[in-house]
Amino acid sequence: MSAPKAHKTNAMRMLEDLGIAYEILHYDNEDGQIHGSAVAEKIGLAPETVFKTLVAHAGQNGFVFVIPVGEELDLKKAARAAGEKKIEMLPLKDLQKWTGYVRGGCSPIGMKKHFPTFINAAGESLEQIAVSAGKIGMQMVLAPAKLADAAKASFADLVKRADK
Repeated sequence: MSAPKAHKTNAMRMLEDLGIAYEILHYDNEDGQIHGSAVAEKIGLAPETVFKTLVAHAGQNGFVFVIPVGEELDLKKAARAAGEKKIEMLPLKDLQKWTGYVRGGCSPIGMKKHFPTFINAAGESLEQIAVSAGKIGMQMVLAPAKLADAAKASFADLVKRADK
């Protein structure tokens, strides 16, 4: 899992500026498998502790949602958390323009512009979670409360339930 030391990303620099401890886990992405469950397997963490960063919008207002890799964002719950009537996923072609990050390397911190950010409530009770460090092949592991501090995020119920 260890790879050669990479340059620091905006997310890593921001955590260091805030004095927040984190650990970097590297994985190889030569097979192009950047979906979350493959990432969790590659870094040796349970999928419920590895979170993906999703970007949505309501018109020109952007929002960031951080949910476990094996879950699906419930857009109605996300809109409620964001205080909007309706939100839509940001088109992939706009991701880098809005955030400065590419698909598979989008971190909830260190974006070009800060967007209101929400972390799935289940993450709050975990000891640590992993999120993208801002580059494909790098995950950062830190305490959920510290991630929330760095991202100026709040916790909310954001995922679809299997029983619905």
